Amino acid sequence: MLKENFIRYLQVGRRYSPQTVRLYEEAVTEFYAFLEEETVTPEAMTPQNIRSYIAYGLDTGHSARTMNLKLSALSTWCNWLLRQDLLESNPVKKVPRPKEARKLPQFYTEKAIDNYFDESRRRVEEHPDDFSLLRDRMIMVILYATGMRRAELCGLNIGDFDPGRQLFRVTGKGDKQREIPVPALICQEILLYLEKLREAYPDNPQGKFFLTDRGSPLYLAFVDNLVKKELSGLEGFTGKKSPHVLRHSLATHLLNRGADLTSIKEILGHSSLAATQVYTHNSFEQLKKTYLTAHPRAKNGGNHGN
Repeated sequence: MLKENFIRYLQVGRRYSPQTVRLYEEAVTEFYAFLEEETVTPEAMTPQNIRSYIAYGLDTGHSARTMNLKLSALSTWCNWLLRQDLLESNPVKKVPRPKEARKLPQFYTEKAIDNYFDESRRRVEEHPDDFSLLRDRMIMVILYATGMRRAELCGLNIGDFDPGRQLFRVTGKGDKQREIPVPALICQEILLYLEKLREAYPDNPQGKFFLTDRGSPLYLAFVDNLVKKELSGLEGFTGKKSPHVLRHSLATHLLNRGADLTSIKEILGHSSLAATQVYTHNSFEQLKKTYLTAHPRAKNGGNHGN
């Protein structure tokens, strides 16, 4: 019953997403399976057992990031056991976390993004009666223009768009709400889209901003597949094609154009500035431009000081 009560706490008390709940449940289950324990007991949660579990995971090919996620899940489990007075301290805090290799976020160039939107606009104008083309373009517009996560986009309702204030109200991780400003030209596109949406789907009782071809609310795999389909075969999109890379691209472009990290943090809905600081990398062209503008030897043909 302990594990079942913990899962219920995650679902109801913490209101975690189904994906997060599944990850945490799997981590706890795998830990006890590794120890060959038949029952879930607080006594098994010792620093030595946890270190052995992490070492085994790394030895069998799991990445440091994966094992750190599992450590976070076990830490939440232990904190819950503490609240039940079944542990005296959290043993995970005594276990060093595997060092992760830092990866720079992948992103698309502004030129590639512009080319995609030009192409998608052309398709929509050539087939004005095909609502799915308009919807697909609008999904891409909002993903890039706002930096929304997939789940945030899928949960979007028509009422979450405020045309007067030109913003979206978004419910993000942990049910935290934030407001994302929308450029005026995109607001005009959104209003035209909503008119077409009401015509195409007059029966939309939940007031969903996006619907599938069958009139159902969007789901995560639908968004993933759509982004891959929209970007496939286009110049500048040779790497991974995903909603998250569009989010990375917005953050990178905002930073390159002078936006401060705190503002980007609020737009993306990051819980801490540390999560946003990964975007302090620049595209090579931006870095090159800054370097050649600022470097004293780059002036006057490099003859300074001669």
